[in-house]
Amino acid sequence: MNKVINLSFKFFAAILLAALLFSCGNNLKEVQDFLAEKNLPIGVAHDVYLIHTDSGRVQTKLLTPLMNDFANREEHPYQEFPEGIEVTTYDELGDSITLIGDYAKTYSKTLISEVKGNVVVINHKDNSKLYTDQLFWDQKTHYIYTEKAFKLYRKLDSIKGSGFESNEDLSKVITSNPSGVVYVNESNEVADENIK
Repeated sequence: MNKVINLSFKFFAAILLAALLFSCGNNLKEVQDFLAEKNLPIGVAHDVYLIHTDSGRVQTKLLTPLMNDFANREEHPYQEFPEGIEVTTYDELGDSITLIGDYAKTYSKTLISEVKGNVVVINHKDNSKLYTDQLFWDQKTHYIYTEKAFKLYRKLDSIKGSGFESNEDLSKVITSNPSGVVYVNESNEVADENIK
């Protein structure tokens, strides 16, 4: 008798569960709209180690403890890295540039990233380093810029100021309000013609 009641209960529970599952008529668009309305990501990834290659050559490595995917935003879809990010890009010769920050947001349509908090850009080939609190990175044009205070250390130069723009490898620099040590040649010109 107990066995029959137990089997009947299991059968009823299975029917109820199936009915609940099939009664949910939400399509993917409705779910995405709901998540967007509640400002929730459509995907969350932990301990991300992403390698992007092209024709077998590594172009980019990305490390982050947490990535939130807000691709469900119609006008401005983005990925958020609330616990920090480290991105290393490689050129054809294998030289690399590393970008590190405490927080980042990358907009999918424009491929512009905002990186904030203890931002560091390192050109490993010539050991140049840029330090700032906020940086914008245009991945299409390989260009970085900030309006915040910065410090730039290069082989011969140590520059600080506010307002900075450069290509991502820190080789062509434009800055406003600079101060620091910049080496000049005998004709009183800046020794490094890439600093303006």
